[in-house]
Amino acid sequence: MKLAEALQERADVNRNIEQLSERLELNVLVQEGEQTVEDPIKLKKELDSSIERLAYLIFHINLTNSTIKIGDKTITELIAEKDALNLKISTYKDIVDAASRTTHRARNSEIRILAAINVSKWQAEIDKMSKELRLLDNKLQETNWSTDLI
Repeated sequence: MKLAEALQERADVNRNIEQLSERLELNVLVQEGEQTVEDPIKLKKELDSSIERLAYLIFHINLTNSTIKIGDKTITELIAEKDALNLKISTYKDIVDAASRTTHRARNSEIRILAAINVSKWQAEIDKMSKELRLLDNKLQETNWSTDLI
């Protein structure tokens, strides 16, 4: 199995666990003399099985990510870089948005509000980081599809 396939299956298993949990919640109480729509015991077994599969996938994905290197860094290190870069881009975008807001004045005597940063320089930095993020993501995706799960 390729790493990318394991990542897709992990997402599917997570969704399945969420659905099973919701179904269980709907079937743990029943009016006296009535039957549940689904058997809670059977749902519990499916839930337990899915959680076991999730634990297996998480372990092997993490093992693979911490072992396989792209250049001189592990996949785990590159994922951390990607997450940090995403956070930085998002934060910078919020700052640029705040600095770009204009304040309308009714009269020239009112206080004028100006940006304290150079918005175009910040935007250029965001654009540069966004390109770096795309390239990093492409490298990770390529590796995910070419790497066997350990």
